Amino acid sequence: PVARGNPVVDSFEAELRRVLSSLQRLRGARDAKPPQHDLHRHGANTLFDIWIKYKPRLPEWYYNERLVKVGDTLAQIKEYKLALLQCYERYLQQFVSVNLDDVMDDVHRFKSLFFPNGIRDKKAALTFHALQARNVCIYQMVCSRDRNLQDPESLQTCLDVLTSLRLTMQVALPQESLCWFIYNGTIHIYTICRHLMAMGQSAKVLEYILWASICMESSIPLLSVHYLTWRATLYTAVSQCYFDCQAGIHGEIFARRGLIKIDELKQLEDIGSSLEHTETEKIFREATLKMSVMIFKRAVYESRRKLNSFRPEPKVNPRKAVNVQWPRTTTERLLVEMFDGAAAQFLAILEALSDSSRNLLPPHPPVPDETEIHDVTSELFSAGLEILSENIFVITAGEKGVSGDAAVKFVKLAFSYEEWDVFYSALEFVENFLQAQDDPIWKKAEIELKLLTLMQPLVFPGKFERSFPITDHNRKEASTLQGSEKTQTIRKEALKPEDPFHDFRILATTAFSCVSTSEQNVHPDKEILVDVVMCLWQKCKTELQQIQMSGSVCLEYIHKHQAYQWVHILWIMNEIIEKSSIAGTNVMFAEITLCLAVILENVADS
Repeated sequence: PVARGNPVVDSFEAELRRVLSSLQRLRGARDAKPPQHDLHRHGANTLFDIWIKYKPRLPEWYYNERLVKVGDTLAQIKEYKLALLQCYERYLQQFVSVNLDDVMDDVHRFKSLFFPNGIRDKKAALTFHALQARNVCIYQMVCSRDRNLQDPESLQTCLDVLTSLRLTMQVALPQESLCWFIYNGTIHIYTICRHLMAMGQSAKVLEYILWASICMESSIPLLSVHYLTWRATLYTAVSQCYFDCQAGIHGEIFARRGLIKIDELKQLEDIGSSLEHTETEKIFREATLKMSVMIFKRAVYESRRKLNSFRPEPKVNPRKAVNVQWPRTTTERLLVEMFDGAAAQFLAILEALSDSSRNLLPPHPPVPDETEIHDVTSELFSAGLEILSENIFVITAGEKGVSGDAAVKFVKLAFSYEEWDVFYSALEFVENFLQAQDDPIWKKAEIELKLLTLMQPLVFPGKFERSFPITDHNRKEASTLQGSEKTQTIRKEALKPEDPFHDFRILATTAFSCVSTSEQNVHPDKEILVDVVMCLWQKCKTELQQIQMSGSVCLEYIHKHQAYQWVHILWIMNEIIEKSSIAGTNVMFAEITLCLAVILENVADS
């Protein structure tokens, strides 16, 4: 029997505690110090020896439970490879000696190998857990080495993991007692699918996220109100996936289906509720809102197309709309009909404007290029600006105001759509809120908006000029904004002829100062830094390549054409790439580094 005081068990547990404690300390110190590979290898070897040493000395059931439990502990400290190889796969090897991936394509073979006594067997739950945890570790290992899935094998591995998760859930689904496993499986599938959707792979993950949502409907214990919020999140992801695949009509249909399912549950809940009434109402209200937002995403455009009016409504100038009573346009009337409260209306506006195929750079008008689409887009921005001007900002989303995150996203969308009037007007409201916050997350948002404002005259020259001053001699203060000085003015001319490098230099030095600070949590997102560097490179590329091609007379060419500033900007670009660790996100960055290396070599030879 396995009991406290058994010398074999006590020795086994003590050795496990020591090795796990050592690995945990190494993981904690890894961020502050260079990886200590020798110590880590020693810990891995020690764990291997423990399993070999104690396997014949412990009861099989106890040994197997500890294998999986230790794997869970290792996964919690992000030792995914160790958890996979030393724990989960070691446990699963008792069922199959071949490559585990080779048995994941046949459900009947899978069941006969891993569950020879059926899924009601007392060992089944542990086996299901080990199979699921193995998949999670494989996915996390892919993320650690190739987060952006640039290697096709990384993408394929993620898809294989999704297939394996789906297979194990398919086998477990008929057994109600395994509902916890189904629920966890939907979380893992959602996490991986959302990652792949962000990488532009929505078409490949649609079947998996759809499967996860249907699983929540197929497990009776998971049909309760307690899980409705999560079910609505999955419905929303499926609908979003359809929109990403340019199948908006299917996205709307699925959202309407979700509303029906929510209503069916609400009718059952009215008969007999186990939750407090106010709590239940809130859950249903939030779930309904998620579906309504996805319906609005398509309906707001399609309803305008169907009207086919020969008398289009006059566009609302956001600066002259203060005296016009809300709702002022067809779009605003639809918002009022479908949503109660500014927060819900603003969320609907953001979703209607969001498009997974649209990046911050280069900014461009709505697609497709149809009059109705342009009109609706302008009305959405006008409505959003009105809501921003009339409502307070709150730290988190709620019914009493607009969340700070949503407001920041709105400003970025205005930039992306070339809605410059809205961009600068919204910027005034948002920055007043951001500058009053102390949390690093808001400082980071403020920095990102500064970078966008500095990029604007480069990507859309000749229209607007930022009015906040930046001095060259203080690079650390290069991005300081003065709140009241931020109001935009019409630009009378393009780049000042006496200083053609002004806008380039300010953007470059500001971005450099942002990534040079030791406060990592206020660094801009890598996506924006990539946009900044690409913007600078596209604008400076021709001049820099002329310098690069000057060869042995490079120094003379730089002096003759006063091109020192271009080389300085190139150097800053390279520093931003290095400090922000974005080199692997775009092959163009290798060209930037090579260009700098060639120029410096030519200068040395001149």
